[in-house]
Amino acid sequence: MFGSLTKIRGLSLLFFWAVALALVGVLFWSSIEWAIHNWTSKEEYSHGILIPFVTLYLLWQRRYPILEAAAPRGSGWGVLLILAGLAGLVLGQLSTVFFVSHYALLSVLIGLVLSAFGASATRHMLMPLLLLALVIPLPVFLYNQLSTQLQLVSSWLGVEIIRACDISVFLEGNVIDLGTMKLQVVEACNGLRYLFPLVSLAFICAYLFEAPLWQRALVLLSSLPITVVMNSVRIGFIGVMVEYFGPDQAEGFLHAFEGWVIFMICAVILLAQIWVLATLVPPRRRFRECFGLEQVAPNPEQPGFESLRLSTAFATGVALLSAGAIAGLFLETRSATVPERRVFAEFPLSFADWRGHRDRLDPPVIDTLKFDDYLLADYRREDGLPVNLYVAYYRSQGEGQSAHSPRSCIPGGGWRIEDLRQVTVPLSSYPEALAVNRVLIRKGDHRQLIYYWFDQRGRNLTSEFAVKWYLFWDGLTRGRSDGALLRLSTVILPEESLESAEQRLARFANDVEERLTGYLPGGADG
Repeated sequence: MFGSLTKIRGLSLLFFWAVALALVGVLFWSSIEWAIHNWTSKEEYSHGILIPFVTLYLLWQRRYPILEAAAPRGSGWGVLLILAGLAGLVLGQLSTVFFVSHYALLSVLIGLVLSAFGASATRHMLMPLLLLALVIPLPVFLYNQLSTQLQLVSSWLGVEIIRACDISVFLEGNVIDLGTMKLQVVEACNGLRYLFPLVSLAFICAYLFEAPLWQRALVLLSSLPITVVMNSVRIGFIGVMVEYFGPDQAEGFLHAFEGWVIFMICAVILLAQIWVLATLVPPRRRFRECFGLEQVAPNPEQPGFESLRLSTAFATGVALLSAGAIAGLFLETRSATVPERRVFAEFPLSFADWRGHRDRLDPPVIDTLKFDDYLLADYRREDGLPVNLYVAYYRSQGEGQSAHSPRSCIPGGGWRIEDLRQVTVPLSSYPEALAVNRVLIRKGDHRQLIYYWFDQRGRNLTSEFAVKWYLFWDGLTRGRSDGALLRLSTVILPEESLESAEQRLARFANDVEERLTGYLPGGADG
């Protein structure tokens, strides 16, 4: 009789878990679908499709300690995590800042585990569950910043390797000039396609590595320098091959093969580091004994999964997920409001005493920036130096489509930022001054002065973090995520003073700002 009751309890818990996971799939399907799309279409996240299975294996491996530590009543803190995850889902969808929804999914999963098994058992499962966080793609603005910095560092180290082989080479930003050919260290060569998989591998190794905490932390943190150095070796190797065997060595199968070999070398270096720590640093042990891969033996006196009870906290969490799924059926998906505007093809080439001509961006650049409309033109006054105007407009700033800060792109062209500060430009047509980022850049003897700012639904912003905050807030309260980046730039002649260039940009900013009305939607909702 008692055995049958125990089995019924176990089956009821399994049933509730099946219902809970089905509800999670319904509520977070767009996030799950988006993650799978990234895993199958982007090399840097291609390892992601394996990580859920690795997580399941690690949980299964520790199932006996988990069952032994499971609390019959679960934990009410798990319910709070589920509520937080549901709130994150709603906020992420309404604000169109979708990475909030992706991390909300992880919050719900951990909340379900905590509410079902309690805090002690969750501690055994926390690290495998956190492994899932490593395959959630980074927010776009963080990805762009990381990508740009890795390109520059890898280019510099790659050039040093080429020079060590007694080859003459010149570096401008991320462009490697070999004389016979220029190699561009583009986004695909930034090393992220090695870094993200290697960090995940290092996380797994650090989790399984039976060693002091500092050694495990060292294994995890070392994945970054290993990736950067080996990616630089790859770039240097390509440069040497191009120098001796021709430009074909930089393309095709050899290029892809080198990438695969470099990642395998990175993995071997990571394992070699663990071998050194295990065999040479006390307490010494054999390499095969330093990973906790053996199955934990069950306790004969410990009941199995079927003995676990359905806790009130877990049932409450499932009820919350059910309510969320039902509410989602009756609430229409909120579509972003896109105000009407004039297209930049109509923007005047003559105004005040400025005369200009349009220019165009190359298709690969357009594909990278992913704007919906743009303006690129050079304006000059009579007998004056030109001012370049660039405006990129985005109807909706969602995943993978948002204004890119020039700070990320300037170093890639070989320019060095000498000074960066926020200044205000008085506007004759408006009571408030225009706040801009003022950037002085140099490449050799050449100097340029740049003003840039973000026009975000009627706000002129200079901080990228302020842009993200108002993107979240306006998406939540107004259903809008449109916005634009504006950049003015001018050359500074050797004999010219910086103040003269300042006056030129300030005057152009004053004249062009009022002409942009109608091309950039303001704060009033359309």
